[in-house]
Amino acid sequence: MLPAYDPQTEYSHWDSGLWTRVLATSGVRNPFTGGPYSEAMLAGLAGGIGFMIFTFEYKETTTASVVTRFHPGPYTENLLRRSGAGVNIQQTGSATLAQARLDAALDSGVPAVVRLVRGKLPWAASDALADMDSMDVAVVARDGDGYLVDDGGGRLERIAPEELAQARGARKADKHWQAHVVQGSGGEPTGEILTKAVLRQTIAETAHALLTQQAPPGIPPGYANNFGILGMEQWALRLRDTSTKRGWTRIFGDPQRSQAGLGMLHGLLAGKRFSGPGALRPLHAQFLREVAMLGDGASGDGLPTALGQVGAQYKELGELWDELAVLIGRDGEPDFTAMAAKVERIAGLEAAAALALQKSVD
Repeated sequence: MLPAYDPQTEYSHWDSGLWTRVLATSGVRNPFTGGPYSEAMLAGLAGGIGFMIFTFEYKETTTASVVTRFHPGPYTENLLRRSGAGVNIQQTGSATLAQARLDAALDSGVPAVVRLVRGKLPWAASDALADMDSMDVAVVARDGDGYLVDDGGGRLERIAPEELAQARGARKADKHWQAHVVQGSGGEPTGEILTKAVLRQTIAETAHALLTQQAPPGIPPGYANNFGILGMEQWALRLRDTSTKRGWTRIFGDPQRSQAGLGMLHGLLAGKRFSGPGALRPLHAQFLREVAMLGDGASGDGLPTALGQVGAQYKELGELWDELAVLIGRDGEPDFTAMAAKVERIAGLEAAAALALQKSVD
């Protein structure tokens, strides 16, 4: 018998937290421990941490967006593939077929994850910027002629089929997307088994994404300065820049633009949809500690216990990221010089930690 779904489980990041609950309820287990996956392990498998920052000047406002998880790579897809869970991913343009597939998944005894525009849910407030992207929610069970949905609020919300269909069909790229764990004849998930080699590959990928001077795959080369540690360094330069059109003292010189842009930036850093506590560095530290406990690295597929020491570096970084978020969200005139000093310190420590990560799996 599968465990009951618990929407009140604490989490650091929305996607890794959601799949922690869904995989646990679906009977997926960590092959190294025999128990449910921790959120830290799933977040690490997804690609862990990263950095991206962009500002855009519009006629009436200037935006500032930040992402501190692995991005823009396939975060959820990495998580599912590397966890070994046997997951059936489906998408259709037909709302009728989508509902039939959803019902079939729920009838198999597991929750299904669907992709939707949150602002289209009847209990959610619309947000023009946030609703530009879809988010994943879990449909846990049927409730009469409706469904029970976990959207991260700590409780299950009831929704009518037509309301769910409207939210799922609101964004063309993700229209009626669904994923659920497939059970084998013995009641076990059908995916591949996580190995130490996969963990080493995952850690190497995270380090490379942070350290590279190149733009991520699929991103034009000219945007390399917006990603990874290079992006942090460039951000610090723009925070100190008082003479060019790219300096933050100019693009956020108007109080209304400053309030809107820095408010958006603070909300993203303090929230859990694109970031999380300590910019997700403490969660990554926990992942590295869990990996370090799996082996001493004596054999070719072993895992170095030194990863636990790198985890301590990321724990310290988490405190600095939280301090930066407070500084950005502080009332009054923004102190760009203080922000620059904090970002410079963070960038230096991030580089040292990423190099240590890279060295640990070379």
